[in-house]
Amino acid sequence: MEHKIGQGGFGSVYYAELRGELLCCLQKTAIKKMGMQATQEFLAELKVLTHVHHLNLVRLIGYCVENCLFLVYEFIDNGNLSQHLQRTGYAPLSWATRVQIALDSARGLEYLHEHVVPVYVHRDIKSANILLDKDFRAKVADFGLAKLTEVGSMSQSLSTRVAGTFGYMPPEARYGEVSPKVDVYAFGVVLYELLSAKQAIVRSSESVSESKGLVFLFEEALSAPNPTEALDELIDPSLQGDYPVDSALKIASLAKSCTHEEPGMRPTMRSVVVALMALTANTDLRDMDYHPF
Repeated sequence: MEHKIGQGGFGSVYYAELRGELLCCLQKTAIKKMGMQATQEFLAELKVLTHVHHLNLVRLIGYCVENCLFLVYEFIDNGNLSQHLQRTGYAPLSWATRVQIALDSARGLEYLHEHVVPVYVHRDIKSANILLDKDFRAKVADFGLAKLTEVGSMSQSLSTRVAGTFGYMPPEARYGEVSPKVDVYAFGVVLYELLSAKQAIVRSSESVSESKGLVFLFEEALSAPNPTEALDELIDPSLQGDYPVDSALKIASLAKSCTHEEPGMRPTMRSVVVALMALTANTDLRDMDYHPF
């Protein structure tokens, strides 16, 4: 139990080291242990990760079925984005790092939506499912809810089961509609999280029962007479004002378009990547090598 590093809806995750004659050196891994009742989620994740390979998607090393279900992944050193934003043992993220994390995550999703046939829809994009390596490069993880969407029916693929995490689910999710635009909406919420370091659902300090979604709070700010001033009230105070105001406004506007109520009005992940690339070109990012595949 001392090696347990995470707990999800379908199983626990443990740190492990693989040794053996076939390995040239010790290999650090994260192993998800799932009960046999989670067979559907296990197979969904196995199906996705044996077919997709991208720098910004967590890599599956292997699996095992013996009394329980086990998925063996590469170990990502730096925890998940939610832990960093909530400051659970981590220093604040710089503005440049936040923009790079947004771009990395968007590229991983763009690959799933644009470069795989049939298309994959993740269905549970959130800051807790974005892992950060030792260089703070982001990888999308947890494909237990992933659904194949046939090309040609991407706009409205129906599922009988509502899936996802409250606060990240778009309006159409209540009817079981699944399309890449579900991921786009959730990614917009993640952008708001990167800006504010607030959780997707913000609970009032005055009343436990009163809560507001980040989507509502940012839409309210962007509709204010002075959006820049209103936005400043929502930006993560740990940045201490060390961020370009115009870039923050552009990211907030991009997030607003991603979280549009109408799926057809949301951009594609390809458009999101292009928009974020334009921002990173004007942001003082650290010198990083990037290889898309």
